[in-house]
This record gives sequence, C-alpha cells and structure tokens, in this order.
Amino acid sequence: MDHASVPSVGVGVGPVSFADLRAVARDGAAVRLADDAVAAIDRARGVVDALAASETPVYGVSTGFGALATRHIPTEMRAQLQRSLVRSHAAGSGPEVEREVVRALLLLRLSTLATGRTGIRRETATLLAALLEHGITPVVREHGSLGCSGDLAPLAHCALALMGEGEVRDAAGTLMPAAEALAAAGLRPVELAAKEGLALINGTDGMLGMLVLAIEDLRMLLRTADVAAAMSVEGQLGTDRVFAPELQAIRPHPGQALSAANLVTLLRDSGIVASHRGPDCNRVQDAYSLRCSPQVHGAARDTVEHAATVAERELASAADNPVVMFDESGDESAPGRVESNGNFHGAPVAYVLDFLAIVAADVASISERRTDRFLDKSRNHGLPPFLADDPGVDSGLMIAQYTQAAIVSELKRLAVPASVDSIPSSAMQEDHVSMGWSAARKLRRSVDGLTRVVAIEVLTAARALDLRAPLEPSPATAAVVALLRSSGVAGPGPDRHLSPEIEAAVELVASGAVLHAVEAVIGELR
Repeated sequence: MDHASVPSVGVGVGPVSFADLRAVARDGAAVRLADDAVAAIDRARGVVDALAASETPVYGVSTGFGALATRHIPTEMRAQLQRSLVRSHAAGSGPEVEREVVRALLLLRLSTLATGRTGIRRETATLLAALLEHGITPVVREHGSLGCSGDLAPLAHCALALMGEGEVRDAAGTLMPAAEALAAAGLRPVELAAKEGLALINGTDGMLGMLVLAIEDLRMLLRTADVAAAMSVEGQLGTDRVFAPELQAIRPHPGQALSAANLVTLLRDSGIVASHRGPDCNRVQDAYSLRCSPQVHGAARDTVEHAATVAERELASAADNPVVMFDESGDESAPGRVESNGNFHGAPVAYVLDFLAIVAADVASISERRTDRFLDKSRNHGLPPFLADDPGVDSGLMIAQYTQAAIVSELKRLAVPASVDSIPSSAMQEDHVSMGWSAARKLRRSVDGLTRVVAIEVLTAARALDLRAPLEPSPATAAVVALLRSSGVAGPGPDRHLSPEIEAAVELVASGAVLHAVEAVIGELR
C-alpha cells in the first residue's frame, strides 16, 4: 500500500466528527495525531509517572483492578500487571465483529487518548494510529462486553494486538498473528507501562462507533423510505393533498415537516396522481400506511437526531477511569492528579441505541403494510392480484411480502431494549451495567432488516407503476424504476427466480443508489 496516497484524518484534543469516523471506519482513511494531542498526552503521562513513583497507592497505576483494587502492586510487577490485565480481559467469544466496527472502535479510543486524560504514553498512542494507517484490524469477538466499564473485552482484543499478541487481519483481510502483521508493516509491539492497559480498554468506543454508523445509515434510509412511500402512494392512486405544508404546520414536529415536503417533491408532475385529482375522484381518505407516512417517518427522523445529539456529546467525552485531572485555573505549574469516576458507564449511549431499534422496527412495519396493499386485489385499485402476470398460474410478488413480514417480525423482537437488563459482575463491584454493546449489535441487525424491507417495497411499487401504464409516474419515481430495470430487476411478467432481484434491490437501497437516482432528477431530499 502506498501510504502517501491514503487520505488521513487528524486526531486532536477535540472530538472526532461523524464524517471523520465514516472516513476511517468505512473508507479506510488513515489517522495522524495532531500536535495538540501529542502535547496533551505527554503532559498527562508526566502525572502518571510521578504517581507511579509515589509510595501512595493509586487505582489503575499501582493497584489491581475492579474487585481486586485493594492490592498494592510493587513497582517491579507493574509491567506484568498491565500485560495480565489485557490478556485476561481479551475474553471475547463468537463471530468476528465487522472490520468497520473495529476501525471505528480504534479511532474513538485514540480520540480519547488524545484528550490527555488517560495517561497513555506517546509511543503507545502512535502505534494505535499506525494500526489504522496500515489497515491492521484486530480480531474482536461479538460476545464479551457488558457496556460497563466500557467495552472491556472488545478493547482488550485491540490492546492485545499492540502488545504483538492475538490475531489480526491485514489490509487484504488475511488472518494472521498480530506479531507477524506488525513486523510486515515495520512496526514494533509496545511493552505497556503503568496505567496503559487500563487506558486502552476502559471506554464506550465500540457501542459509540456502532451508534454513529447506524445514525449515518438511518439518515439515508429514512430519506429512501420517503421515496418508497411516494412510490406506494402513487402506485395505489393515493392523494398527495395530505402532505401539504399547511397541514404539517398545525402539528409542528420538524421531522414530519421534512418528510411531508419530500413526498410533495417526489410526487410533483406525476401523471398518475393527476389522473385522479379531479372532482370525479370518489376516494375520501387513504389508509393510514399511506396517509400517515410523514408522521411515522418524521418521528423516526426526530429520534435519530436526538441520538445524534447524544453521540456528539459522547464524541466530545473522555471515557476512562481513572482520569488525569489538572488545576481548573489553568495554572500549568499546578500538579496534576488522578481521579476515579463513572464516565465509562454506557447508559447514555445504550438508551438511544435501543430507541433506534424501535425506530427501525416501526418504519419497517409501515413499509410492509404499504407493500401488502399492492398485493390484495380488494385494496390495490385495479391492479392484478399479487401483481402477477397470470394470477393463479403465477404468484407474482406474494412471497416477497412474506419475506418482509418475517423480517419485520424479527425487528420487533430486536426492538426489545437491552439497556433495561443488568447482570452484576466483578464480585458485585460492578453491580449495574448498561448492556450498551448488546444494544449496538442488535441495532446493526435492525438497520440491515430495515434496508431489506424498504427495498422490497421499492421493488413492489416499481412493478405497480409499470402496470399503471400508459399513465406516467413522476420524474422522481420514474428514475427509481429505470434504475431497477437497468440493474437486473425486471418489470412485470411471468414468475421467475425472485431472490436475486430482491438482493439487487437491497444493494441499490443500501448503497444509496436509489436515493441518488432521485436526487439527480429533483435535487437533494431533506
């Protein structure tokens, strides 16, 4: 790899942005420690070194951990203390966690180290940055974190790689021992000094990284859900009058107004909508799943933005215990100190992770209901049963809705909160935990499920719009139909193997291609 050509993200004392996290986690950007971060790291390390030389026991520096904090560790055993901490805490089990999640976790731990609150040494932080630069990804297992004291086991697996132990995947994805990967990149493992093991593993970085990535995905998916809803309203001969801005203004939720505005824009210049807009139309009110789309999608948007506020606060935090503190007057000559705290507890993050799983389930639920209306002859306003070519001989899209229903049922189960559970650990020292990591893992599955449900609605609505010919859909929805047809998703016709077409639609939704096709025609959706 030509590292000079890899874009890099600067990590300083301030918070990492959503865009920077996405660039590092998903796009493979490298990172570099800014000068202010290096200065802050060195200053805090000086405090830890002074305390390590002191006769007074200091938690995390010269004592054991958790329920074993009462034991004072002699100087000659403190390097072993750090190694033992990391090795014992790297106790994960199960499937490997995705590369983007591990890279997000590494970046966020580095960001916390850069605040100058953890007491890490400069060379250890630099090696962590080098893992990201060289594409070395520690193997982290799915199970092991209680979300308090932070994501201990996942972070310990990453710290183990800095020691040259455990397994990693290189930039090509090849599984190998960490020592080999470091050597191939010209890097040397570190021998952890006082407090460094604790500084590397005590934070909410895993659950926070997954939260930020989910927010990024949901922001795109909710705009795509507006596209799907517009296609369904249009294909089912629904009215666009209910989306008028003056109707939204009398219930002034911001997300609702944005979603309704999108629907108005998406349906503009639709020949299908125009065909039944006149006085001869006998439709009084559309079904809730059509008429109330902005209310549901809008509430989801507002929830996502609340979660984003929590994530931004967490990105600006130093989640570690103990932390290095300095005189608040700004007197640089004042001695620093180390203070215990509870900022590693994942409750703030866990709650919104669970909240977003509810959002994913409900937006998928209304999407599935819109899809189902297309397939029922008694409710689809003149379309063939199941949109089949020869109903009875052909089943059309009957089973595509089954797939949606199965996913929605699973999403409802995943919407049960993880954060209301707590199992005491560490001999009752850690007697209340957040389960935020579990909330994050299930949210990732929820986002995937929502993507699939919306994709099936888009696929179904596109077939219905074709069946409305010679009436013309709006330019925006026509662009989606054209995209599907050029991507292996055929139009109406006799039954064929449906799964590949569903997967093609899922990829178009997940990649943002559906949204981009619309925005290329009508401009950016809100």
